[in-house]
Amino acid sequence: MPGLAAPAPRQQANTMSAEHLAEENIWFDKYRYDDAERRYYEQMNGPVSSTPAGRTQTAQENGANTILQDIARARENIQKSLAGSVGCTAGEQSELVSRINSLELENRSLYSVVEDLRLAISKLETRVSQLEKSPAGGRPTLAAAAPCTKVEVKKEEVEDDDDDDIDLFGSDDEEEDADAARIREERLQQYAAKKAKKPVLIAKSSILLDVKPWDDETDMVKMEECVRSVQAEGLLWGSSKLVPVGYGIKKLQIQCVVEDDKVGTDMLEEEITKFEDLVQSVDVAAFNKI
Repeated sequence: MPGLAAPAPRQQANTMSAEHLAEENIWFDKYRYDDAERRYYEQMNGPVSSTPAGRTQTAQENGANTILQDIARARENIQKSLAGSVGCTAGEQSELVSRINSLELENRSLYSVVEDLRLAISKLETRVSQLEKSPAGGRPTLAAAAPCTKVEVKKEEVEDDDDDDIDLFGSDDEEEDADAARIREERLQQYAAKKAKKPVLIAKSSILLDVKPWDDETDMVKMEECVRSVQAEGLLWGSSKLVPVGYGIKKLQIQCVVEDDKVGTDMLEEEITKFEDLVQSVDVAAFNKI
């Protein structure tokens, strides 16, 4: 600006260095923390000597103190172990003695078992060696056993012949007599008569039919009369009602019971749809077995 003098270069440099130092993080109180740390370690381990000789003496004293502490701990552990061994009760000692005795007995029994096994093995070895040394081997035994085998085969053949001669079941012509035949015929007749007296179960079904007219001008009373005019053996018509469908049109919903072996749904639909002037379609709304 006119009228103001520009700052000197030295003053500008001092200002920049002050701003730079303000932005730096400087630990101004470090000496206080160093003094506090030195005092703490002096209280813990005694004053630290500044000379090398003093430092060496302090290290030696610290090592001696450590060794003495280790010796004291070892003595304490030895005393504790000796006190524990002396403090064993009489019950524990007796238990140890009984265990040792039982182990000795088991050892003796095992030793006797091992000796028995050794004797048995030695006997088997001697027998095997004798058999191996025999000149004929096992041939005489087989030759002596051959006649016995032939005799057994002959006996089995004789027994088979005897079994063929015996007729366990026998023939009907030889054993059945007139009385037995008559009794059997009577029992068969009684069984047939008893079976004929049992009522035969007739399978029936209940069917609900939806009979739909062509339009709202169809005479529903006449249509119902035509539906009920369908008659067949095993067909029984039941109740009926008119159910609204829409746009003033009603359908006839009629119930019937039929015998499954005589009347079917196909036959009913075919007979009812023959009234073409009144009936548009026939549907099965429900089908239940009775």
